[in-house]
Amino acid sequence: YSSLGPWQHVLVARHPSRPTILDYINYLFTDFTQIRGDRRFSDDQAIIAGFADYKKNPVLVVGHHKGGSDTKQKIYRNFGYARPEGYRKALRAMKLAEKFNRPIISFIDTPAAYPGVESEERGVAEAIARNLRDMSRLKVPVVVSIVGEGGSGGALGLAIGDSILMQEFAIYSVIPPEGCAAILWRDANQKVEAAKALKISAPELLELGVVDTIINEPCGGAHADQKQAAVLVDKVLS
Repeated sequence: YSSLGPWQHVLVARHPSRPTILDYINYLFTDFTQIRGDRRFSDDQAIIAGFADYKKNPVLVVGHHKGGSDTKQKIYRNFGYARPEGYRKALRAMKLAEKFNRPIISFIDTPAAYPGVESEERGVAEAIARNLRDMSRLKVPVVVSIVGEGGSGGALGLAIGDSILMQEFAIYSVIPPEGCAAILWRDANQKVEAAKALKISAPELLELGVVDTIINEPCGGAHADQKQAAVLVDKVLS
């Protein structure tokens, strides 16, 4: 796994058995209490937010949830594609964390924000833009961990932080390789070449200064040993 190419990083980052935010909550946090709804429209199941204790310290945990390897959960979580109400829920929770002086820990794993008509009608671009502005102004520490896919503005809406951590085989990009290939070459089959050009791997992004720290993964990737993956996240996060 030490010699994987960019497209292979994409495949590992998208593995359906990679740990989800709820897995990390179960392994690393105690007394998790979920916050639901944006108080405007509804509750978005693609984004999880709630207060918890991390090593006896009160924190806010927020992040995307793709649904893991279960098909019903994938549909329930909309495959991690968050709608505007998800970003508004997350910001509502982060404002609460700021009010009560609780650090924020954000887990990023999404292909992108949901591009459907109803998402546009409810102002997904405005919701993400507001998160970018307001997260940059938060007066409490924000630690971001990219643990799977960091896709476009969908990822950025929860990824403005003081320290950006990234798992060894995660990816982070302005656009998925397939979309990039379709735009540049009008051929989605050029996705391997696009992945190389986008520089989406953790070592490349560390060199570019986009992320601050790389989190090692178990041999074979985080999906091969979820508990050990959590231990390695914990080591850097703490």
